[in-house]
Amino acid sequence: MTTTESLLTTPLHALHLELGARMVPFAGYSMPVQYPSGLMAEHLHTRAQAGLFDVSHMGQLLLVGPDAAAALETLMPVDVIDLPAGRQRYGLLLNEDGGIIDDLMCFNQGLVDGESTLFLIVNGACKAADIAHIQARIGDRCEVRPLPDQGLLALQGPQAAAALSRLVPGVQQLVFMSGGHFDWQGVPLFITRSGYTGEDGFEISVPAAHAESLARALLAQPEVKPVGLGARNSLRLEAGLCLYGNDIDTTTTPPEAALNWAIQKVRRTGGARAGGFPGAARVLAQIDDPSSLTRKRVGLVALERVPVREGTALQTEADESAGTVTSGLLAPSLDKPIALAYVAPHLAQPGTRLNALVRGKAVPMEVAPTPFLPPRYHRG
Repeated sequence: MTTTESLLTTPLHALHLELGARMVPFAGYSMPVQYPSGLMAEHLHTRAQAGLFDVSHMGQLLLVGPDAAAALETLMPVDVIDLPAGRQRYGLLLNEDGGIIDDLMCFNQGLVDGESTLFLIVNGACKAADIAHIQARIGDRCEVRPLPDQGLLALQGPQAAAALSRLVPGVQQLVFMSGGHFDWQGVPLFITRSGYTGEDGFEISVPAAHAESLARALLAQPEVKPVGLGARNSLRLEAGLCLYGNDIDTTTTPPEAALNWAIQKVRRTGGARAGGFPGAARVLAQIDDPSSLTRKRVGLVALERVPVREGTALQTEADESAGTVTSGLLAPSLDKPIALAYVAPHLAQPGTRLNALVRGKAVPMEVAPTPFLPPRYHRG
């Protein structure tokens, strides 16, 4: 465990304390897990109005130069070259076995100061290793420029656009997975219409020196309340989104993790730029022959009101080992326990009944499609 004295802080640390947040160690930072209203209230407020999240612990970096997109494709099974300027795509850094080093967001900023520029957001716990990995692999083909002096805020919920557009006119014109450069009182912002909750919303990259002022301005909007890591986790799980380190890691491949949708046709077998990424032979073989998989990520819904947590063992109704839960909780919006888990492929069909072993008790669960709630992204 990281000692309190050695924890890093985000630009909003003093504001979190002022707002009465309960702080916990997370990814090497002191981060707010919840505020006085509590996880349940924060979660439901985000679903109904707008929640403000501090995600400044995450890594932000630029890849600059005419070869940046082609270079990044050597690290990920993602179509980066054809990503239009002004658009964002989910990506996966892979190791030589096809395991997931990290998941990230990649945005094509187009020409910035005359240079082709990609903007990446990576997970906080992985950012130092990710940046070193990217630098070592493609640093000779493009400039790898970390952005440690940028804060990152996420404003999520059906009223996010109404609240943010009062401060930053024009953001309401963005659609899901698009973005651009904006100005707030002379402060440059880079904003994407995206997030980690299944709701409409925005992620806002802001100079760290102005992050607190912007957060206060957002919290002054009637729809907006602060939200901590606890509700961020419950919101993303209802949305069926993976948490790195729980649901995906270096031992899982994209097909095992049910992330084939993140691998575009151009990078698959028969595509114009098929393969050429770490672990391509294994990953493409698993896509081409799903029967080669030994496990698959699925959603689960408990049939009793007993939360089923990470690490819980699963069994078939015949008491045979079936897999393991990787994320699980009582879903506030659904008022029933949900989970993500890895199971044998023949058990992955929706409707399959399994038992979770919770403190020696068999809790019946059913494989269910994800997301558990319909997403409400603004697609225009």
